[in-house]
Amino acid sequence: MVSVNGGEVHVRVVSQRLVKASDESMEPHVLAVSNLDLFPQTMQVAMFCIYPKPSTGDFHDVVAAFVAGLPSLLNHFFPMAGRIVANPLSGLPEIHCSNQGAELVVGEADVALSSLDYGTVDASIARIMLPYAGDVALSVQVVSFSCGGFTVAWGTNHVVTDGNALSLLVTAWSDLARSGALDAGARPNHDRSVFRPRAPPSYSASLDKAFTPMEDEHMVNVLTSDHSFVVRLYYIEASDIALLREAASRDGAPATRVQAVSAYLWKALATVVGARDARCRMGWWVDGRRHLTAPELRAAMHNYVGNVTTLAIREASVEEIRSKQLPEVASMARQAITAPAYDEHFQELVDWVEDHKAGRYVETATVGLGSPTVTVSAFSSFPLDTNFGFGHAAMVMPASVSSVRLCSGFVQIVARPGGDGSWLASASLWPRLAAALDSDEQRVFKPVTAELLGLKEANAP
Repeated sequence: MVSVNGGEVHVRVVSQRLVKASDESMEPHVLAVSNLDLFPQTMQVAMFCIYPKPSTGDFHDVVAAFVAGLPSLLNHFFPMAGRIVANPLSGLPEIHCSNQGAELVVGEADVALSSLDYGTVDASIARIMLPYAGDVALSVQVVSFSCGGFTVAWGTNHVVTDGNALSLLVTAWSDLARSGALDAGARPNHDRSVFRPRAPPSYSASLDKAFTPMEDEHMVNVLTSDHSFVVRLYYIEASDIALLREAASRDGAPATRVQAVSAYLWKALATVVGARDARCRMGWWVDGRRHLTAPELRAAMHNYVGNVTTLAIREASVEEIRSKQLPEVASMARQAITAPAYDEHFQELVDWVEDHKAGRYVETATVGLGSPTVTVSAFSSFPLDTNFGFGHAAMVMPASVSSVRLCSGFVQIVARPGGDGSWLASASLWPRLAAALDSDEQRVFKPVTAELLGLKEANAP
């Protein structure tokens, strides 16, 4: 029996096997990751899905679906059946695609899904995820619960994929499991040759300031990073998003859902900072796939599996953010996200990494020095289908395992499965900011509960 994180949830591993791609014509090869993949380095990430008890079938049918379907999925995501290996000469990671096999782990938990505290990550998701080896490119973990519900964790590594590509993997699985085939237009693209450094590399001096070496003298200490934040799971109703969007829009300049919620967060941050600091920052993880403009780049980005994200940052005075109306703050967010010339920006980033491969770096704004920063990652813009034949997940949430000592706020937004327009958000926030969101009379950010997710059993107290 395995105790996860020492909590009350115990997961017993029933079986663990390696699943290989079924297409024997696939040739072994080494996938050299791009410079954009090298920048996040190796960090385990996952897409975590919680499913209520299915109306038809049971957990044995769920497991049977994975046993039968994963080999076909790996035919399309062949690198996921490989291993992450350090190149003996450079020491940099690369993916050895020799069909070593993805992990399929089946487990049992001794509690009902409704018994978990969904208000925090540590009391829910973190207690169910099982560890997997650092060289594994894909670990699929399927766990049953006493209520008949189950969870599926798609564990991989950031050097293999980013959030968009991880969403593509889960969606491809759902399509394939339901139909038995993957349409040609939905097949992944593993060709990373598009991101080549120039000779010689060329980039602006501002990129050197944008990144900080991940070395002790540049990072906050472990106690500061570990005890500065609370990690919450929030629910944002579609009606509240619509109201914020309406309030943040002007004639001729409608705010997007992300811009409207970002403006709300930015004003909350400025209010909490108050007179303690003159300035504060918001940041947005931007998916380059939708912002690249050159025809050859746009073509290369179709179903691209790899990392194509960058951080857009905007700093402003606390007084400016507090005094401006919501449409003005949303406009500042829009300008920060859309202003960069992304074709050139990503080329410069590729060139910069070429000159800094030997070290490890992190975005300077996220370290925790300087003005307080909250960054937003909007998975809500990625198409994500969680229904592989047993209904939509009640909840889906990205998760990561990182030892980086960062001291900035971070909010991940994901669309609630089923398409009702509401969002789920995982947030790492200063307690003061979390308290402000909790006490705000609009109550845009509501704690996630089992009842809200539809996981409360009919006969439960």
